[in-house]
Amino acid sequence: MSVRPPVIVGITGASGHLLARLIVDQLQDYGYPVILVATPAGQRVWREELDVDLAVSAAAWRDRGMVTTYPVGDIGAPIASGGLNTAGMIVVPCSMGTLSGIATGASGNLLERAADVTLKEYRVLTLIPRETPLHAIHLENLLKLSRMGVRIVPPIPAFYLKPHTVEESMRQLVPRILSVHGIPEARDEPSAYVPASLA
Repeated sequence: MSVRPPVIVGITGASGHLLARLIVDQLQDYGYPVILVATPAGQRVWREELDVDLAVSAAAWRDRGMVTTYPVGDIGAPIASGGLNTAGMIVVPCSMGTLSGIATGASGNLLERAADVTLKEYRVLTLIPRETPLHAIHLENLLKLSRMGVRIVPPIPAFYLKPHTVEESMRQLVPRILSVHGIPEARDEPSAYVPASLA
């Protein structure tokens, strides 16, 4: 069996950490190694939204599969270089501050640098932006990145599926996000995104 390249998952301080957790779970189910990098705000919001430290979640993931974490200040980490082959990067949730850093090429921390490397190596970068309402600067940054080929996937629920819980709504988004990112296994999943009347 061929070894899959890792997917980098960046976690910021925007809301929506349940979706990040579900995406990491699903990538492991598909057999993809995951490299995690989180901002301090991302770690704080993870704890506030999921009632557990990110370090505890990462340790549980390591027990069941291949998950590596790097501190956001570790500019010498392998994901700071294009020499490490990856299956791209997903930033989930993506704050507007991180979005701005990526759009300007600031590389102010390891997460932004990893995104910059993903772009310069022409790998897939998928952003899950979490903000509302959006003002002109947000929209300009999103448009700039979209024109560069970045996949922009706002976590908008499929209301027509009438989800009963937030988690159910987020679980319906996971195959869609991973399919957009180019994970072939996600394309083969029965699409919860397509109503029976349209299938």
